[in-house]
Amino acid sequence: MPQDEDFDLLSDISDIETIARGTGVRIRRYLSATYGNGQWRKRKGNTWIRIIRTDEVQFAELHWFEAHGIGRRDMKRKRKLRGE
Repeated sequence: MPQDEDFDLLSDISDIETIARGTGVRIRRYLSATYGNGQWRKRKGNTWIRIIRTDEVQFAELHWFEAHGIGRRDMKRKRKLRGE
């Protein structure tokens, strides 16, 4: 599963919501040129992650782009929701 180099997913992503789709996805030209044409959507969800650099475990909100047949791309950690 594609993700940033600075964290690992420890659980399935929950509370997934679509933030934007179609013309609302501002970088869809970049996404189509880089990963292929598709119905691109910007999505967000929550999951447990491990920060590789510090080995810290935290519950965080993630944002990513997704298209059917292409999958999740450019996953980013947006904010820490809680940690252990």
